[in-house]
Amino acid sequence: MLPIDAAAHSSRWRRRHPVDKAVLGLGLTVLAISLPPWPGAALVLVTALAVLLGPAGVPGRRLWRAYRVPLGFCVTGALTLLVRVGGPGGFVSWAEDGPLRAGELLLRTSAASLGVLLFAFTTPMSDLLPRLVRAGVPAPLVDVALVTYRMSFLLLDSVRRVREAQAARLGHTTRAATWRSLGGLGATAFVRSFDRAARLQTGLAGRGYDGTLRVLVPEARVSARFTAASVALLATLVALTFVLERPLS
Repeated sequence: MLPIDAAAHSSRWRRRHPVDKAVLGLGLTVLAISLPPWPGAALVLVTALAVLLGPAGVPGRRLWRAYRVPLGFCVTGALTLLVRVGGPGGFVSWAEDGPLRAGELLLRTSAASLGVLLFAFTTPMSDLLPRLVRAGVPAPLVDVALVTYRMSFLLLDSVRRVREAQAARLGHTTRAATWRSLGGLGATAFVRSFDRAARLQTGLAGRGYDGTLRVLVPEARVSARFTAASVALLATLVALTFVLERPLS
């Protein structure tokens, strides 16, 4: 199980309905994209971080391990706005408003990423996907997502075991040995994935599979109080943004 999935299953909000957490987490993401970068996205970033480390109870180290990957993409995307290709300054030159635009993009994307992580760290996929059928998503599409979600963990586990076996047999001592091990790892993972898929299909056929995967979903109700508090928080952020809005430059 990936760390973010383990955190979602042990979250304080594990028993809350996904709609409750979607209103808050995805609402923060929408605000980060739609509000002005300063102070809107900055307020969203601070709020999402406070909720994650506070009420949601996400450990700081685990949050950083999950956040550093999207943050790297955010920084990389923002750096491209610092330069301009072509023009009177030469083939590559500093953009006139590069730092301002890079800062605005970094604020928006980093805040939006935290909003998505808030939903991901508190909502296991096993709770979310089965409920999508009730929301109108076609059942075959949800079944494919469920199987893919399950198979991804099995594939990662197989890759980990093969890598451990190769390391125990000194398969990573030299560069040539590492490349050979990498090729063997890819071939083994490919063969095992097809073998597991075939066994899964055989098992489903033996259990009378009729085109729909039926799974138990934990009982949960949408909390009107939690949703109202989330909407109030989002409205407060919007109001504060327009009250405190000032030019960034």
